[in-house]
Amino acid sequence: MPLYEVAHATPLSQPQQDALAEAITELHSKRFTVPRMFINVVFVDTSNKPTYVGGKRRHSNRITGRTRKGSRTREDFYALCGEIRAAWARIVHPDVADGKLPPPELELRAVFITGELIAGMKASFMIPAAGEELAWAKENYHAFEKRAHAGDEDFVDLVAELRTWPGFDVAR
Repeated sequence: MPLYEVAHATPLSQPQQDALAEAITELHSKRFTVPRMFINVVFVDTSNKPTYVGGKRRHSNRITGRTRKGSRTREDFYALCGEIRAAWARIVHPDVADGKLPPPELELRAVFITGELIAGMKASFMIPAAGEELAWAKENYHAFEKRAHAGDEDFVDLVAELRTWPGFDVAR
């Protein structure tokens, strides 16, 4: 279950938070074929929390992603970092021309992708190993449909999403 923490010293409006959460979710989901409902994004206002960079007190913005590595390469994660940075720029400081530095208080100073999820559970389902999402989705699809039919919105969305995945075909 990817968990992204957006630690921001600059104020972010609700629409900006919504757009960043959607962008991070979309980027991770598409890049790694992970169900959107697996991806968690948390915003933490750090404007009043001491942050030190290089031993000096700084106000900075950063995004830390905790995810599963699996067969994904370092290059895959570097590309994701760049895509997240571009989404931040598009949403938080859209008026800054390409190639120009944004004001320091608006710049995304760091994107860190860390960790290896050892085990996890989401909505009573054990988390698959990284790269095994397609097989896991096929195996659990009928249980997902039951939850969707019972009115669980996350599973309504999941069932609809799975039907769009390349290679996903479950006898109905």
